[in-house]
Amino acid sequence: MPEARVIQLRPDDESHVPPAGEPSWDEQVVGGVEFLRRRLTGEYATDEFGFDPDLTDHVLLPLLRPLFRRWFRVETHGIENVPTSGGALVVANHSGTVPVDALMTTVALHDDHPAQRRFRLLGADLVFDLPIVGEFARKFGATLACSEDAERLLCGDELVGVFPEGFKGIGKPFRDRYTLQRFGRGGFVTAALRTGKPIVPCAIVGAEEIYPMVGNARTVARLLGLPYFPITPTFPALGPLGLVPLPSKWLIAFGEPIETASYGPAAAEDPMLVFNLTDQVRETIQQSIYQLLLQRSSVFS
Repeated sequence: MPEARVIQLRPDDESHVPPAGEPSWDEQVVGGVEFLRRRLTGEYATDEFGFDPDLTDHVLLPLLRPLFRRWFRVETHGIENVPTSGGALVVANHSGTVPVDALMTTVALHDDHPAQRRFRLLGADLVFDLPIVGEFARKFGATLACSEDAERLLCGDELVGVFPEGFKGIGKPFRDRYTLQRFGRGGFVTAALRTGKPIVPCAIVGAEEIYPMVGNARTVARLLGLPYFPITPTFPALGPLGLVPLPSKWLIAFGEPIETASYGPAAAEDPMLVFNLTDQVRETIQQSIYQLLLQRSSVFS
């Protein structure tokens, strides 16, 4: 059985610090005018999945950066473990009641990686069924969490992101924080084996505290067709104000890639190998989470 490898953080391993320089006011105005011109004239392109790089770079990422840099003060570790080119599958833990962790990881891989990697998220059907949210998810680069789409993206040399815990992870009660839920049947491992692309384990600390879920209004969830309806210390008691996430301190660490090419595509049909690799990735992420928690001085610093 393959052995889990904890994401090593050496004492001298400093987190990546994003460039201090930001566009001046004049540059932002000029960039904004050019963006509007392209939208009005149709001089922008989307791929077969609906990904809109122009909208992502000039609207969506800028909206997320204040959360990433100032609110959550995200530190990234092991960014050098993410390939600079070619397809790879980033597998991460999922939490936070609302999937903000996927958005922050997207910013980290674009802004902190030397190659500014695009992160193509795999999302549940519910994400794309939601009005407005589903449309913007597509434009942000997300697509359905199915083997077919995952393999097409990987074969297209994209960096693909999967959160195998799904709703079990983001909807778990606060008392179970930082304890990984089941990783399903290992569909992400099957996709990696069929395409021969590496798996990069990713551990995220900080998301558990942004909306501490202390209860679940199951009746309301059923009426709304949701997997859960969270009750937190601030929501719904404080109304819209309760939707503001708590400013927890975030750490995101990328581990050494787990190579799959040597197994060959036929290995995807070996259930024992798929199970062992799935367990290896899960255990690597879990142990790395424990390590990050020891490194973080407190929830908010």
